[in-house]
Amino acid sequence: MDTLTAIHQRFSANRFDQNRPVAAELLDQLIDAARQAPSAFNLQQTRFFAVQDLEARKVLRGIAYNQAKVEEAPLVIVVLGDLKAHEQYEEIANADEQAGIYDQRMAEYFTNAVKTGYADSSRAHDEAIRSGSLAAMNLMNAATSLGLVTGPMIGFDQEKFRKAFDISDRYLPVIMITVGYNAPGNWPHKTRHTVEKLLERNGQPGRKNAFST
Repeated sequence: MDTLTAIHQRFSANRFDQNRPVAAELLDQLIDAARQAPSAFNLQQTRFFAVQDLEARKVLRGIAYNQAKVEEAPLVIVVLGDLKAHEQYEEIANADEQAGIYDQRMAEYFTNAVKTGYADSSRAHDEAIRSGSLAAMNLMNAATSLGLVTGPMIGFDQEKFRKAFDISDRYLPVIMITVGYNAPGNWPHKTRHTVEKLLERNGQPGRKNAFST
């Protein structure tokens, strides 16, 4: 399935076939697609915590306000943001330098900028959410192209999740994604606003536009 088709066919699922597990190679493909998402300075702070065991999913269901899909989906992925990723950024800069993407001077500049800029905890927090959201969308579109359905969720108790699954405060839970195969009872892709309602086609400084009021 091509990218545009996957984008237009993706929907948020609440019902999953409980008798069809997601194969290990498909999980790897999903994470491989997710990790291609952009991040500021190529910081790559997004991490992925997969829950597959039924008993573990039952625990997770309780943390997610008893939403049945968390238990019924054969795979649940919690997207995490590493709030201290900037501390190891030099490894990324060196890898990009060695790949010939930029030179040592630029690598050093990026490293200093990242370590200084993201030492601000609020900036690290916001960037973790942005990057995690981009990665999550990649993952869900990839899942659609592979014949899977997904359900993005923010309805879960982050602190209970941390405690139950022993997740360090270093990692910010960004979003939970239920993954599996389609089952009867799901709504199709919901309606969307028109392009014309959403788009200012030629924004100009000092000129009134669709979003001025």
